[in-house]
Amino acid sequence: MNDTPARPEGLSAYIAVTASYWAFMLTDGALRMLVLLHFHTLGFSPVQLAYLFVLYEIAGIVTNLCAGWIAARFGLTSTLYAGLGLQVLALLALAQLDPTWAVASSVLFVMLVQGASGVAKDLAKMSSKSAVKLLAPTQDGGLFRWVALLTGSKNMVKGLGFLLGAALLATLGFVWAVLAMAAILAAILLAVLLAMPPGLPRGRKGARFSEVFSKSANVNWLSAARVFLFGARDVWFVVGIPIYFYAVLSDGTPAGHRAAFFLIGTFMAGWVILYGLVQANAPRILQARSRPQQELIAAARGWAWALACVPAILTIAALFATAPQGWLTVTLVVGLLVFGAIFAVNSALHSYLILAFTKAERVTMDVGFYYMANAAGRLTGTLLSGVTYQIGGLPVMLGVATIMVALSAIIVGFLKGDQP
Repeated sequence: MNDTPARPEGLSAYIAVTASYWAFMLTDGALRMLVLLHFHTLGFSPVQLAYLFVLYEIAGIVTNLCAGWIAARFGLTSTLYAGLGLQVLALLALAQLDPTWAVASSVLFVMLVQGASGVAKDLAKMSSKSAVKLLAPTQDGGLFRWVALLTGSKNMVKGLGFLLGAALLATLGFVWAVLAMAAILAAILLAVLLAMPPGLPRGRKGARFSEVFSKSANVNWLSAARVFLFGARDVWFVVGIPIYFYAVLSDGTPAGHRAAFFLIGTFMAGWVILYGLVQANAPRILQARSRPQQELIAAARGWAWALACVPAILTIAALFATAPQGWLTVTLVVGLLVFGAIFAVNSALHSYLILAFTKAERVTMDVGFYYMANAAGRLTGTLLSGVTYQIGGLPVMLGVATIMVALSAIIVGFLKGDQP
């Protein structure tokens, strides 16, 4: 691990990786909102909408398991380029969707394309997060600051993507919106291919796939906590809340549809931007510069239990409302924004701890394994989002989120400081 300030070439590589990741996540956020709102207006049920994202998350599990080894074997730049290129191809493929196809055919096609997009996203994510471990200085909390800046700024950009997706759908329509994003991302990929500075490792031929599975108890416990943390977010984020807001905001007219798209996109964008802003400032909020690892582990436990209180309160509020009501909508907006801020601190702590727990020589392996757990949590949350909202509405959906955050907090309690 580097104990000196970052070298100029390392800083240049960090900037290039971050810019690539920003471009990718802008299209990723826009694509999610495009798919969700477009197919909801076509009459898809909450469960069918959840199916559209299932393969995306399954692909993430498999990709992260393999991507750590691929990066260790072939180098981080190769997986970054592959992620950007595959996303361009996925966007071009999605533009071929025919609205006259049967529902089953449309669902299957979009699932396959979303699966390819999931592979692309996690190739890019693993490459970017691993690069921070190798490039960041560690003195004065440098590692925490660099990883918080990358993840926080990425989420702010993804939030803008939600707003962009809703705006493009309302103005250009589905096909032209997808093609425009493919063209922008292709231009970014070309620029990165031509201008990527040195600073990232090229890989080692002796890397074995079996090395992916970590022997570190801390890495394994943190990965398990990540499953439930992100499952708790996506159980409401992916399907339930957008569909609830659509029911409240749309009056059934074309103008009402467009207004609902913009308002839902604005809320989702605002939530993710707030999440990213708090995440980027988490080192300052936690005063991480002067705190040892053991104190940050203890902080992770406290912030996890604080997060569990928010969906618990929202569940109680939802139980008192038998139908969409104005006061409930306002309560949800405020409560979910609070959830986003506290969730951001939890996520930033996790992102720092996984890099602190791993060693430089196996960083891609441990980060890949950890984000495999992250994808497993998103998959679980995605499936539960459609199912819980369809069978029990807001109370069941938010109640499940509460249980999942509590399980994450319990698991974080098993982390120990200064372990390999």
